[in-house]
Amino acid sequence: MKITDIRPEVYEMARRAQARLRTRFDEIDAVAEQNTRKVMEAFQNKRVSEACFAGTTGYGYDDLGRDTMDAIYAEIFHTEAALVRLGFVNGTHALTCAMFALAKPGQRILAVTGEPYDTLRTAIGLTGDAFGSLQYYGIGYGQVELAASGEPDYDAIREAVQAPDVAAVMIQRSRGYGDRRALRVEEIGRIARTVKQTRSDVFIMVDNCYGEFVELTEPTDVGADLIAGSLIKNPGGGVAPTGAYIAGKRELVERAAMRLTTPGIGGECGSTLGNNRLLYQGLFLAPHTTAQALKTACFCAAMMDELGIESSPGALEQRSDIIQMIRLGSPERMKRFCLGIQAGAPVDAYVTPEPWAMPGYDCPVIMAAGAFIQGSSIELSADGPMREPYLVYMQGGLTYESGKLGIMMAVSAMLDAGA
Repeated sequence: MKITDIRPEVYEMARRAQARLRTRFDEIDAVAEQNTRKVMEAFQNKRVSEACFAGTTGYGYDDLGRDTMDAIYAEIFHTEAALVRLGFVNGTHALTCAMFALAKPGQRILAVTGEPYDTLRTAIGLTGDAFGSLQYYGIGYGQVELAASGEPDYDAIREAVQAPDVAAVMIQRSRGYGDRRALRVEEIGRIARTVKQTRSDVFIMVDNCYGEFVELTEPTDVGADLIAGSLIKNPGGGVAPTGAYIAGKRELVERAAMRLTTPGIGGECGSTLGNNRLLYQGLFLAPHTTAQALKTACFCAAMMDELGIESSPGALEQRSDIIQMIRLGSPERMKRFCLGIQAGAPVDAYVTPEPWAMPGYDCPVIMAAGAFIQGSSIELSADGPMREPYLVYMQGGLTYESGKLGIMMAVSAMLDAGA
């Protein structure tokens, strides 16, 4: 399947869908402009120069670019400190280091947005029996479900956090592979206030993956003590080759750094091997690139409306992450949608996605991702576990134009199969 195979009726559907989105696109652009200003101010305040782009080798002592990047992230997120490292292999790695920074053996971390994302369950010790999980080291886990409305259950949170062994509360901003909406920053702020009013000594951590630069504020602006996210999602701008970040209170960031490397060394070591420029350039582009992904998601929702297929968020809804959930209802529809997304990619467009046993998941997962950077969720991709009700999660789009074409390919692929 090629771009030239897009069905004529799909172009007419796309015209109608895009016409509905003009005002919404203007709103997204306005947020991107303000977030770009915030990033540019941080670059200027920290005196970014070409010297910051040079890399280090070996131990990586006195890496100007690395240390300046930490300071820039801290300014953008209004935190005391930040840790931005290529040594984080993915967002789950950074989140795990952050969780180890929050609690000691015998204490407990309380998830207040229901069950966390699949890969984190193994890191916590909820699934499998992995050596080195939090529970392996005696750090307990508790969970508060969301209310039936999909909102945080503030009364249940207030009650659960009173347990004396609770050291920290964990909030997942994005929906992950769940059938729920992403949390708005203002809702995260209300959770933070609820917790702190009940127990001022409890830390608040937010999994910020997929959410950076979607709104004008971030969780650390409304009470989060620690946040973490992946650089191959929003903040890497589609340019960062790997890595993740942690930002928050200095003591917690330093603890997480010692989990990443080793106690006594923390963030002082870690060579950048000539990749600093990519991290700077990616962060500079991040607000704009995130806006492109948001427009792609809105367009996807509008196209699903054209087909009568349920998706969330709605085309005109306010968003707090870049993910679009589509309820496809059958494995065949799921495969055809992913086939179209793959065929609309600039890389590996000729490949047919098939479900496979992805590490960290308890069932086969299908993933369409023809990306310049392997696994990059800010580039157009679609994936999901092959289980009822067959939900696929679409995210990314380095440019709206390319993302739009990818969605049109997915719609065409489903129509071709009568799906």
